[in-house]
Amino acid sequence: MSVVDMENERLEAPLLRDGGEATEEPRDAFNDAVPTSIRWKLYVSHFLSTWQSRLFEFQAVITIAVIFPGNLLQPSIYALIRGLAAVLLAPAAGKYIDRTDRLKVVRLSIGLQRIPVALSCLCFWILLTWPTRSGPVTGVLMSALAVLACVEKVSSIMNTIAVERDWVVVIAGQHEPSLQALNSQTRRMDLIAKLLAPLAISFIDASSTRLAVLVTLGMNIVSLFIEYFAIAMVYNAVPELQRQDAAPVEEDKSASTLSYVAYVKELGDQLISYTRHPMFLPSFSLALLHFTVLSFAGHMVAYLRASSFSTLLIAALRTVSVTVEISATWFAPFAMRKVGPIRAGLWSITWQSIALVGAVGLFHGMGNSGKGKEWWGAFGLIVGVIVSRLGLWGFDLCAQTLIQEEVEGDARGSFSSSEAAFQNFFELLSYVMTIVFSRPEQFGYPATASAVVVLVAAALFALFVRRKRGHLLHVLKCVEKRQHGRDRGRQQETVRSRWLLLDQMA
Repeated sequence: MSVVDMENERLEAPLLRDGGEATEEPRDAFNDAVPTSIRWKLYVSHFLSTWQSRLFEFQAVITIAVIFPGNLLQPSIYALIRGLAAVLLAPAAGKYIDRTDRLKVVRLSIGLQRIPVALSCLCFWILLTWPTRSGPVTGVLMSALAVLACVEKVSSIMNTIAVERDWVVVIAGQHEPSLQALNSQTRRMDLIAKLLAPLAISFIDASSTRLAVLVTLGMNIVSLFIEYFAIAMVYNAVPELQRQDAAPVEEDKSASTLSYVAYVKELGDQLISYTRHPMFLPSFSLALLHFTVLSFAGHMVAYLRASSFSTLLIAALRTVSVTVEISATWFAPFAMRKVGPIRAGLWSITWQSIALVGAVGLFHGMGNSGKGKEWWGAFGLIVGVIVSRLGLWGFDLCAQTLIQEEVEGDARGSFSSSEAAFQNFFELLSYVMTIVFSRPEQFGYPATASAVVVLVAAALFALFVRRKRGHLLHVLKCVEKRQHGRDRGRQQETVRSRWLLLDQMA
């Protein structure tokens, strides 16, 4: 039974049992469905993959900044090329996932992440020890770093899609609480890696950039072997993973190399299929949320530094933000158990919209008032962003649960890779937006645009909810109950009037 079907059943049933207690899954339901040994092997492989991706992403940026001090051009070009590769090549990776054995896909993605990272560390080491920062050697090495970053990024997307959108669904089977628990745990690990990996490499880099490069290289090599064998043990322990949802596609040997036109056509067909899928609106709403400067990423951190926020204060606020994000991995499963993923998703994105619109309104109100209140306007914006993260990651988990259950097994890779392409596309647009409005006093424009985009995403998801449920709120039922109460009151009043009339006649 699909999540949407379960949601419809919930709409027919009351949220409370006859005794008044909320319906809830047994505490051991998840443990009974997925053996502990399988879960931990999956978690180890996925955490190491996420950790290494976050670690290398941050280490690469700070190393390039050390190699080219006072120049943002090289880091910007590096990030731009990496993002463009994700937009253009993610759909092809999705097709490969759908057509290839699951273990081969994940093992290939692991290898294509670790080898480019190792080669990148070698390039960084040469650049750090090279006597000059200009010349043909520097140009060749920076070009090689850009290509290696593209391979690592696309492989990371392939690994994430394969594990989070396919393996997790197969392992959980038809047991919805298991799926929600696996989703929550993997997302929790993502957020922990997001917080701790950059922090750890920052401490090492503060001592020595060369040491940071060597630590990244060493951890990368060790992680390769652990990930490689841990994921194989999960594969061998779950027979369902060894079954192909779609038969492998026979390729024409005479035309093994697709032309550019053929690839573009195939990409277009895949995107059309994506937009026509019933789960397009939840998926696209989730992708739209990447078009934002209202997060503790480079855009907002640069603005806060220009607004006299200390590095220590920014780090502390970022820690609070990630803590709120991690708490969403407990809140979202609880909400989904109570009201289902559709209503929980609607509540989550509504929470995010209210928090960000309020924060941007306060930011403009305080910032335009003058009299030294700009700092408090920025602080109010930060508070709103932190509060909104609960809704953001709650919606992320709810939308992911819907997509996992409703997208066909033989299309999960292509569908999720199309979503990933849109995510990276909107993320690139956010960088373009801050390039256009680059001065700190202009930050209000991209901040406002970010809040508007969240409202658009909320409207699209509300449209999906309206189509699936036939309504957004149970207004009709509330009106019916109120009308029933009024009718009953009138009947009682009529009865009293009749008795009074009989008494008077007597």
